[in-house]
Amino acid sequence: MARRSLKASTEGIQKAKQAFLRKGWTQEYLAGEVGLETRQPIWKFFKGKPVDHHVFIEICFRLDLDLDEIAALPLTAKPHSKQNVQTIDNDINTLVNQVRQKHHDKLHHQCGTLRLLDITRPIDLDELYVDVNILEEISSQRWLDLNDLQGGKSEDFDRLGLGNVRLEGLAGLKAVERYGKLMVLGKPGAGKTTFLQYLAIQCNTGKFKPEQVPIFIRLKNFAEDACCENNGNLFNYITQEFERCDVTAQELETVLNQGRALLLLDGLDEVPDAMSDAVIRQIRQLADHYYKNQIIITCRIAAKEYRFPGFTEVELADFKRPQIEQFVKNWFIAVARNKPASGLKKAALFLEQLESPENQPIRELATTPVLLNLSCLVFQTKTEFPKKRCDLYKQGLDLLLIRWDEARGIKRDDIYRNLSLSHKLQLLSQIAAITFEQGDYFFTESTLVHLIGDYLQQQLGDRLDLATLELDSAAVLKSIEAQHGLLVERARGIYSFSHLTFQEYFTAKAIVADAETSIPQLLSHFTEKRWREVILLTAQMLPHADGMVQCLKQQIDALVVAEVEKPDKNERSHAKLPPAETPSHTLPGLLDWMRQKSLTVTTPYKSAAVRAFYLTLALPPTHRLAGDSTLALAIDPRLAGEFAGDLALDLALTQALAVAIALTPDRIDDRLNALHLALELDYLTQGKPISTALRQLKQQLPNCQDDKDKIQQWWRQHGQEWVAQLRSVMIDHRNIGYEWHLGALWQKRFDSYDYANRLIVDCLKSNCQLTATVRQEIETTLL
Repeated sequence: MARRSLKASTEGIQKAKQAFLRKGWTQEYLAGEVGLETRQPIWKFFKGKPVDHHVFIEICFRLDLDLDEIAALPLTAKPHSKQNVQTIDNDINTLVNQVRQKHHDKLHHQCGTLRLLDITRPIDLDELYVDVNILEEISSQRWLDLNDLQGGKSEDFDRLGLGNVRLEGLAGLKAVERYGKLMVLGKPGAGKTTFLQYLAIQCNTGKFKPEQVPIFIRLKNFAEDACCENNGNLFNYITQEFERCDVTAQELETVLNQGRALLLLDGLDEVPDAMSDAVIRQIRQLADHYYKNQIIITCRIAAKEYRFPGFTEVELADFKRPQIEQFVKNWFIAVARNKPASGLKKAALFLEQLESPENQPIRELATTPVLLNLSCLVFQTKTEFPKKRCDLYKQGLDLLLIRWDEARGIKRDDIYRNLSLSHKLQLLSQIAAITFEQGDYFFTESTLVHLIGDYLQQQLGDRLDLATLELDSAAVLKSIEAQHGLLVERARGIYSFSHLTFQEYFTAKAIVADAETSIPQLLSHFTEKRWREVILLTAQMLPHADGMVQCLKQQIDALVVAEVEKPDKNERSHAKLPPAETPSHTLPGLLDWMRQKSLTVTTPYKSAAVRAFYLTLALPPTHRLAGDSTLALAIDPRLAGEFAGDLALDLALTQALAVAIALTPDRIDDRLNALHLALELDYLTQGKPISTALRQLKQQLPNCQDDKDKIQQWWRQHGQEWVAQLRSVMIDHRNIGYEWHLGALWQKRFDSYDYANRLIVDCLKSNCQLTATVRQEIETTLL
């Protein structure tokens, strides 16, 4: 194909000179901006002489000029009549339809299916695809500081959003309609290729951009094939692809000249470094020569620094909840093949378990499509997530660190590639442990470069000078971001781990590597919520967790006996008990009562679960944990059934007391019937002395049919005394109903004690490696 050229018209030269003067540039400077070695083409441009087509376009772009207003029409160009224009339009529409029809099957073969990891058959794209969102503002290009991102208390930290880093997105198809030329950036596994394949198929079937011909090119394939065939021309490569479908080079060039192609260039980051410059040059030339066409390029964030003139850079957004739900349904139906009902049932189970509090870290990973796919795959066989979540995280990291590139046949070329997998894991663990210990979820680029440099120096010793070390450290950081997406630039020069889950996992991994020293330090944080997942992961990773869990149990027990600061004279901690039965007005007093009470009841449940039941039963109705059976259920799931015997009676009495306490004279007439019903306990008290006492109390209450004023008057005069009698009956007959009002200091200790017991129960349920003896010992002595 002969090289084409353009020249400026007389009027265009004047406009160009005015724009040039406004810029205040020299011709040498403009030549540098355009990428020319000499200023001769610039001189020819301003003299109205022909210059290369792509150079002409680039000059206009740099000077902010409209090419159509500057370029002179060829001498052969003549104005068309309306009839001629209509004929030309009809001809090109006919040609577009013919080319699309001839190329239809080939494109469908290219883009119509997906290969999911560890799924033996290809999945139709339409079966799995979920609409994506596009961020018009690149997160890594925002000017923010650490305080903007990391504000707030650590215990209130937003795991799923990593603080304030989330941005609102635009529907993917709308973004393509809005911008003529797009560079779509995204983390590994974010769905860039799938999005491009979807655009190709939608265009191929006429559902999107029906007036265009979709052209889908994997840039890695182009680079490798062009290298083997000594044909580095992208236009020729595309031509050969279409010639196999009986589309001539002339027909294809006509389509391109008329701006009727949708060029989809996938995976710029996958091009080997040795061929990268040549491929970029070919894309730029193709975009310049056929500037009327819409072009979309995909690339990993941070993988390529080159920017194409005239292209808008956007970022593929993480999945939000509706997208996660749709993907999961699509995934299980597609994998179930001809059993959609079975697939939907399994999808519903997946989503139900994903929403449970203990699976919040997995829910965090599900925002990345490739990790959501892995989560579905792991769930598929047993219809549950692994109890040892560290196994799932390990597979996710294996996918991002190794398998994702391997599956696509990609090899990376840089210093980072020379680090073995174990060194990469050690490096990430060191970064995570140091930053997490400091309470940092976001860190500056200089901090990361320094941490990476320290690690490289540990490994390479004196073989690197300081200047080289700094350069290599920066290169390693960019490689981690581009190749694996484990570290992400959230704003200019500010990074975080892509998911807090991975920072926690690597922190736990670092602790396990130095268990003897690090575990005592770790357990000093056992009441801090932000360390919860790290403690659980450490217990799961340890080959023998007996020592760690026993130490955790000892520290929990120490909370009860440890002294608290003496409260000031205005703060009281008391329990309203008969003097003869008044325990110490402390948390130990409450726990002593709980243990004594649990020994007096006969139930089929585990003793620790019964203790947990009575602990929350004793709390005031206004307490946030009053009646919360989560801990008791975690210890013994059988408590989820209907209670019977002593537990049922004590629960019913406590609920009746709560109804009575909540009554006021103004509400008694509306709620009196509820109180009567709450005291209908003959089915539980039959044959027990308390039955008579409750019947007498019930007889004292006004009749629900009495006059409203009469009922209110009775409650004003006798209500408080009646409630006190009910409480006294419960204390005398059932040893329940005391008013426990711990002061602020003991209440804080109680919250820590409750939280820590829930933590150790989660450790026991996480399949950590405990001997049967230690497990039994801890289960028996809980609370």
